[in-house]
Amino acid sequence: MLTDVRRPLLAAPLCAWLTLIPVGARAEAPATEAPLTLERAVALAAERNESVLSADQRAQAADARVARARAFFFPELTASGTYTRRLHQSTREVGGQTVVLQKYDALGANFTGRMTLFDARGFPLYTAAKLEGQAARLDVREARRQVQFEAANAFLISLENQQVASAAEQRLAFARQGLEDAQARARAGLSSSNDVTRAELEVATAESGRASALGTAQTSNLELGYLLVERVGDSLAPPDVLLAEAARPSPALDVLTQGAADKRLDILAARLRVRSLEANAREPLARLLPTLGATAQYKLTNEAGLTGRVGDGFLSVDLTWNLFDGGERYAERRERVANTRAAALDEQARTRRVDVDIERARVALETARAALAQSDQAARAARKNAEETGVLYRQGLSTALAVADASLRLFEAEVTLASSRYGLGVALLGLRASVGLDPLGKEP
Repeated sequence: MLTDVRRPLLAAPLCAWLTLIPVGARAEAPATEAPLTLERAVALAAERNESVLSADQRAQAADARVARARAFFFPELTASGTYTRRLHQSTREVGGQTVVLQKYDALGANFTGRMTLFDARGFPLYTAAKLEGQAARLDVREARRQVQFEAANAFLISLENQQVASAAEQRLAFARQGLEDAQARARAGLSSSNDVTRAELEVATAESGRASALGTAQTSNLELGYLLVERVGDSLAPPDVLLAEAARPSPALDVLTQGAADKRLDILAARLRVRSLEANAREPLARLLPTLGATAQYKLTNEAGLTGRVGDGFLSVDLTWNLFDGGERYAERRERVANTRAAALDEQARTRRVDVDIERARVALETARAALAQSDQAARAARKNAEETGVLYRQGLSTALAVADASLRLFEAEVTLASSRYGLGVALLGLRASVGLDPLGKEP
């Protein structure tokens, strides 16, 4: 009764004070931060996470290796210059004229061009580098897709933990209400002091559970912020679109598996790497063929000498044929062929695994739907039981132990409901990941 009297007495001055605040002053209050959506979280992870940026740098390194392999087909040009200071100058008399053979200050310049006209090794090496570069680009997209799924899963886990923390708050409020009821009944002589002690224990337990739930929620927010490279607050928008789609029936298995391997970026990258290894394995055999090259050189000097020419040059063509290298080329060929076959078998196993992953994800999604329906029914029953038990206790028809048990069962049902609701979203994410889509259901 005293509490009922105090509330209007406190509320009246507060409402009067609020009416006196100017409208402009209330408009100047800082706007609340917009809730973080699943779409925004996925975009931030794809844009900022270091895993994606690191994969992009590795792709740039692969592009550089392609450029280096392409340089094999272009000529090399070099230029060099010399300056020589001598102690003595060398001269000769030729036809009554003094000819300087070696000057005190001698200058020279050489320009050399070298080009490989034919070397069979360059073709498989360039093909291998180009395929590896394409695979590295697919790795960037796959790394982005995986980070997006990590962020989406972390987002759902954070929402689940926040809902668990909210359930813990409700349990604490229910326990405090029960403590007030027990104290009122004890003062009226309608129950023993043991009911008050039992209610106090329930309040302490609820406070401990709330602290643990809040800590878990904060930790999950930190992990989500780590993936997004941005601090995350407590305001997260529920992914209604994702949960609504997860509640709908899944397509047939044959529809899901059809062409799934061709959508999986990791499978496509593995196939390109097998082709790259096949091209690289052909390089040792290319050493059986001779190499043909050409060299051109032009030289400038300030010492004309007896010829009277300050410039001279030459062009040469050379043929090199390594007839026997001790068996090294054949050994490298066997090694590279074995590595190629191993990579092909790994790619084959990963391709076969796609159908299994899709089937498992579909089963997990159907199981999650059934679990959500059961947990929702259990939560409604637990909520009704807690309300009825509280009313019966205030009427003296129940015990404090029954009230505490009803509170605990309600809390557990709310936790299970939160886990089932967002577990359904996680199951849908798993199905999308297995068929090669991104967390939003689009092709990456």
